[in-house]
Amino acid sequence: MSPHQIQYTNAELAILFERVASLLQIKGEVVFKVRAYQNVAESLRTLAEDVNSLYAEDRLGEIPGVGEAISKKIEELLTTGKLEFLEKLEQEVPPSLLELLQVPDVGPKRVAMLWKEAGITSLADLAAAAQAHKLEGLPGLGAKSEARILAGIEALSRRTGRMSLEVARSRADEWLDWLRQQPEVQRGEWAGSLRRWKDTIGDLDLIALSDDPAPLLARFTQHPSVVRVLGQGENKASVELRDGTRIQLWSQPASRLGSLWIYATGSKAHNIRLREVAIQHKYSLSERGMEGADGALTEYAQEEDVYRALGMAWIAPELREDRGEVEAALGGKLPDLIEVADIRAELHCHSTWSDGVASIAEMAEAAIQRGRRVLAITDHSASLGIANGLTVERLRQKKAEMEQVQAKLGNRLRLLHGTEVDILADGTIDYPDEILAELDIVIASLHSSLRQPREAVTARLLKAIRNPHVDVIGHPSGRLLPNREGADLDWDVILPAAAQSGIALEINASPYRLDLTDVYARRAIQLGIPLTINTDAHSPNELDLTVYGVSVARRAWASPQHVINAWSVDKLLAWLKGRGTRDS
Repeated sequence: MSPHQIQYTNAELAILFERVASLLQIKGEVVFKVRAYQNVAESLRTLAEDVNSLYAEDRLGEIPGVGEAISKKIEELLTTGKLEFLEKLEQEVPPSLLELLQVPDVGPKRVAMLWKEAGITSLADLAAAAQAHKLEGLPGLGAKSEARILAGIEALSRRTGRMSLEVARSRADEWLDWLRQQPEVQRGEWAGSLRRWKDTIGDLDLIALSDDPAPLLARFTQHPSVVRVLGQGENKASVELRDGTRIQLWSQPASRLGSLWIYATGSKAHNIRLREVAIQHKYSLSERGMEGADGALTEYAQEEDVYRALGMAWIAPELREDRGEVEAALGGKLPDLIEVADIRAELHCHSTWSDGVASIAEMAEAAIQRGRRVLAITDHSASLGIANGLTVERLRQKKAEMEQVQAKLGNRLRLLHGTEVDILADGTIDYPDEILAELDIVIASLHSSLRQPREAVTARLLKAIRNPHVDVIGHPSGRLLPNREGADLDWDVILPAAAQSGIALEINASPYRLDLTDVYARRAIQLGIPLTINTDAHSPNELDLTVYGVSVARRAWASPQHVINAWSVDKLLAWLKGRGTRDS
């Protein structure tokens, strides 16, 4: 085994192997070879153990999909920081072609064609060719596809380069593990927008309690994953990593945890409001504590102590956006925020009947393990063929299986027979009313034609909202984080219509959706619209995504009474039964 000189994180290695796979696809390599690299990238991304530890223990072969050849490539990266195979590949295939894969409707085969037929090697080349109408006439391309490519490039220009919450948490956890192992560190924690659970994350902010920050910050800035030091002071350092992620590390003694954690958590607007309140008390508030006019510094070991000194209750990080939380805290009117433990029902998940990977019985057992009392199996409807959507005949066969599973479960869990029905491009619902009336719960969702004009897509959703058989609008805008925008809905029309119909709006807990957003969820609460937090789970493990949906609800100031799957079982079932005429 070669000496271990370089340290890559699991996520960094995954990115490199995804790069290899994409370049091989563009080159036209055989499918099984491409898949081998895609599979190892996915394995690395979901690996529970640190790849550096596995290498040190000669256990790389235990990683799913890693055979002898790829094991040697991982070893080469971990010992030299380079991969000769990738370097040669980048000489054969221009790496700038990878930019084109970010454009909707432009896959590897089309990228290869554009490169070989038109000499297009960059996003700028593609934009110029499309604007000059030079794509028409190329194999498989016409005026409509050229227009779609232009629209995709325009959407791409609006992307933020931010991370999903799940990716950000994973990266932050890796760094927290490192941080907590340093001899000077007494405690390390998340801060910044990640601690506030914003739906996407830019930079990572971490805090470390230490009486001797100098050697810690030096070691942090010299970490093998750091490619650039953006700033370094006595108590703070900022760096950029190989994958472009930026991290800020703040350090103060444990006696200043309260003020440090508030300061590093933000938001900036929230901190400004706190400083204004402090000034009214004739204090100056900073990460060090509160300083009086005489220069005397008062330190605070807990956040609660800082807020108490300012005459208010502690404010949960999710609320710290200067949206009225300071005034509410001063007036004793902060909401009793919902928690994961309040969720009793999962009302949106999929089984092997459509595109799930587990049976109804397996999903039921997983729900019981997580303390759920109610589970709705809402497989896709027929029109979503890509997801193996159910015909009416298969829907009824599924009901028979659910009844068999329910008989075995007894009173351990109440199963609900439901569907996630597609809202078609013309606004019609995938199943006829008489079929919907047979179901315990109906979720209607937008999955396609999301780029329709605002008037059209809004009218389409309104049709579903006004259907008496529809109980829930699933992931209302259809967005995918961090980069696919949702439908351009007119919320000033949608929300009052939802309030009038009594329908529930879903906060989809997938970290790649988080849809309804916190802003519209709060408006929904103000209008009396019930919310539901669901994982949209396609596997048992995805039932653990509830925490992400709860974070959105907390940012929306939601309490348990606002969320139907936090209600008692009897109240939830009565609400569902009252939503429409059903044979339940």
